Amino acid sequence: MTPGPSPVTDGDLDAALWCLLAASGRDDAAAFRAGLDDVEARLDAAGDPCWAAWRHTLAARRGLLDGDRDATVAGVAAAREDLGGCPPTASTALVLAYLAHVEATADHPDSAMLLAVDASLLTEQLDPPAPAAGEPSRALAQAHLWLSLTLTALDLEELAVASAERGHRVAAALPDPADQWLLLRLCAQQHVELAQTLRRRGQADRAHELAGTALARAGDARALDVEPDPDDLDLLDVVQAWALACHDDLDDALGPLRSVQRRVHRSGSTWLCGYADLALSRLLTRLSQAQTGGGHAEEAADLLVDAAGAFAATADRRRYRQCLLELGQATAAMGRPAEALHWLDAYRAETGRAHARSRELWAEMFVRRSRLREVERQAAVLRRHALEDPLTGLGNRRSAERRLAGLRLGTEPLSLAVVDVDRFKEVNDDTSHSHGDEVLRRVATLLREHSRVGDEVYRWAGDEFLVVLPTATPAQALAAAERLREAVADADWGDLALSEPITVSIGVATAPASDDDAAPGGWRSLFDTADLHLFSAKRGGRNRVRAPGLVDGSSS
Repeated sequence: MTPGPSPVTDGDLDAALWCLLAASGRDDAAAFRAGLDDVEARLDAAGDPCWAAWRHTLAARRGLLDGDRDATVAGVAAAREDLGGCPPTASTALVLAYLAHVEATADHPDSAMLLAVDASLLTEQLDPPAPAAGEPSRALAQAHLWLSLTLTALDLEELAVASAERGHRVAAALPDPADQWLLLRLCAQQHVELAQTLRRRGQADRAHELAGTALARAGDARALDVEPDPDDLDLLDVVQAWALACHDDLDDALGPLRSVQRRVHRSGSTWLCGYADLALSRLLTRLSQAQTGGGHAEEAADLLVDAAGAFAATADRRRYRQCLLELGQATAAMGRPAEALHWLDAYRAETGRAHARSRELWAEMFVRRSRLREVERQAAVLRRHALEDPLTGLGNRRSAERRLAGLRLGTEPLSLAVVDVDRFKEVNDDTSHSHGDEVLRRVATLLREHSRVGDEVYRWAGDEFLVVLPTATPAQALAAAERLREAVADADWGDLALSEPITVSIGVATAPASDDDAAPGGWRSLFDTADLHLFSAKRGGRNRVRAPGLVDGSSS
């Protein structure tokens, strides 16, 4: 009998996916195609919507590599449909960010920006210490990496730097130093590219500062015990030498940059060759401007031509456009107006006014959406502070009153337990208010831990707490309150050096289920009844529970 196919596991798919992402990052088309061929059947067999989204996303990238526009468009459309069924996890954020990069590489800025906005909002929710964040994960770090690369392709370099830094913070918490190395290298690259842009705009001081950060990140990467891919290491060498140039150490940068440029032309990828040529050209242009004879200008222009060809071949439209613009400027400076006009016309054809305006509008929307998310986050913090007791973390009196006002008495039983710490004033007087605060925190924790599932604990005022017990009958409420009293009485208070152990007194009241629309007096009447029973427990000797019909409460 012929054995059936081995079952597909998420672990197998994860391992294959990381290999494909690494090949994408190195712009290794052959490795990407071979890896996708190996895993395609397993992706087809996976039923999870996230893996379906990956299947179509990776197909879209292969269409891009093959020059098959229809396959790219179809893959993107199918992936976006699959993403609608994916939960808001780090894996989903990674698909969104990678798909955005595919669209940016395909020169579809509007679609890329929409996907980037979605990826950015999701990563913000997942970033520690965001409210919805879980443990730092490799998927989240990679989501930041691909989002940063996408933002660079969309000319949003400030945002790209911020995303790279967030990814670095996530990667720093991961056990594998290879993940940390990759994000440090990306941070160095994004900082130096922004430094180059700001220097061109005349912001020399800020450019110098960013170049210093790029050098620091590169140094941190080299300090890790990692053996990166040769192309990745060559890219770091280019970035580090370029950062020296942006840091105004031109002479120190020239030798290392020439060395790595020769090396990548012997064994590096097409894109990396173009990147090294562009960096060296920019350094030579600055050296030429600093010298009276302009001796490096011709070589710088030749390198720009080679870089433009490499970027065109690898669909890096943004850097291709940069090369065209810089060629126009360089040849004009050398007194060759006809050639300059040729390059500038080509640049204008690549970058129309409508395209530039569209990018500006999307950039503005991206920033506004991010600011809106920050406003929403701050509003949530304010709401939490308004309804939360800062000492114990419990809901405060306002929160309790809101909850009680929303309950409809009479439809089912409802019980309240009012809890008061016995002789609390003596704790503050005999020790200190810091000891008193610690007592309140511990009592709050004990009440939370020993309440029934579904019960709610609030700090009502001072040393008084309220426990709301939905659906609890009188007998159930009494048993629950007695368990709370015992938990506090049996706790170990020895480390606080108190004169006596801490105990609590509890008053209980129940509104039974009724055919009436509401119990007379509503929840306030019920609270007053429980409070009266608390007073009775205090007068009866403390450390006891009192409830209607109970002749004598429990005591120690």
